[in-house]
Amino acid sequence: MTARPNSRVRDRLIAVGALTAMWMLLWGVFSWATFLSGLIVCAVVIAAFPLPPVTFAGRPRPVNLVRFTVKFFTDLVQASAHLAWTAFRFRYEAHSAVIAVRLTVRSDLNLTLCGEAVSLIPGSLIVDTDRDAGVLYIHVFDVNDRQAVEQYRREVHALEARIVRAIGSDAELKQITNEKGQP
Repeated sequence: MTARPNSRVRDRLIAVGALTAMWMLLWGVFSWATFLSGLIVCAVVIAAFPLPPVTFAGRPRPVNLVRFTVKFFTDLVQASAHLAWTAFRFRYEAHSAVIAVRLTVRSDLNLTLCGEAVSLIPGSLIVDTDRDAGVLYIHVFDVNDRQAVEQYRREVHALEARIVRAIGSDAELKQITNEKGQP
C-alpha cells in the first residue's frame, strides 16, 4: 500500500517539526537562530536520508488507550518494585534469559511499539528483532524456570493485544481476536 502524496508531505512536515523541536532542546537555547538552523538541518537530513513511510492503518480508541496506559504504568511500578526487592534479597541468585516472542501482528509499527513498551519496563530489554518473522528477542531478568519464561511470553502477547486494541486497525484487531479467542 503506497502513501498518498498529501499524507507523505504531512508526515515529512511532522518529522521536520519534531526534529527541530529536538534540535532546540538539545541546544538548550530557544532563539530564532536556533529554530532556523534546526529547520535547515532537519530539512537537509530528511531530504538526504529519506525513511520509508510507516503506514498507520489503525485508529485510536480512547477507552482502550486509557486501559493500555493504566496497565503500562501498573507494570512499570510492579517491575520496579520487583527489581528493588530482588536487589535487596540476601543470598538470592536471580537468573536471566533471552527469550523469543513471536508477535501475532507482524507490522513494522506493531513490532516497534511492542519492542519499545517491553524495553521501557524495568527488567526486560530487546536485544534483537527478526522483522520478517515478527519475533522479538528479549533479555528478561529473574526467570528461574520454563514456567516463568512461558508466563513472560503470555505477558508480552497481552501487551501486544492492548496496543492493537488501543490503536490497531480492524484487521489487526481481528488477528488478535482470532489468535487469543477473545475480543
